[in-house]
Amino acid sequence: MPQLVLWDIDHTLVDTRGVGRELWAEAFEEVTGRPMREQAKIDGSTESVILRETLGLHGLPDSRDLFERFAQALGVVHVRRAAELRERGHALPGASSLLSALAARDGITQTVMTGNIRATAEVKLAVFGLDQCIDLSIGAFGEDADERPELVRIALRRAQMRPDDAVLVGDTPYDVEGGLSCGVRVIGVATGRTSAAGLRAAGATEVVEDLADTEKLLKLLTK
Repeated sequence: MPQLVLWDIDHTLVDTRGVGRELWAEAFEEVTGRPMREQAKIDGSTESVILRETLGLHGLPDSRDLFERFAQALGVVHVRRAAELRERGHALPGASSLLSALAARDGITQTVMTGNIRATAEVKLAVFGLDQCIDLSIGAFGEDADERPELVRIALRRAQMRPDDAVLVGDTPYDVEGGLSCGVRVIGVATGRTSAAGLRAAGATEVVEDLADTEKLLKLLTK
């Protein structure tokens, strides 16, 4: 039975229903002085990659200092507009019940492997009541690495777990790649932009349409 469950956040546990993009654009304009005309592809990407590619779309140079200022601004705007995020977004069906059911199992720790920076991950989980079951101190976040495989390795190292002791849940082929490349079993959930067929094609160990069936997910996650 796995001892560590690694969760993606956006479109796996929560849906911000467009608020996330608005907050991102606000932080972008704050640190660059330019309104965001367009945003780079976000599915499966980390914040550092999204920022670098979005800067390129606007003809602006990237730097680590700029990313750090952007990350700080993004965290602040998430805190400031947390009530709006709660009102307009939502936890995905079954997410809360499944997290609670896993937390009740002895020997299982839950954390995140996410492209979000830690500050925004904290807000997103807290506003939808999902934070109590997740240990963020051992998670891996968008400021830690650019690519998913490295995020998985970081989370495993912080949790002091072997790949065989972990299972990852995510909604994109990048999540699948990140887990499988590290020897971690992956449950694909088709609540994002990738279909169940697309997640199977990417190599997910198991695929579900959503998290609504708690008992079914418990069996898949703990087998």
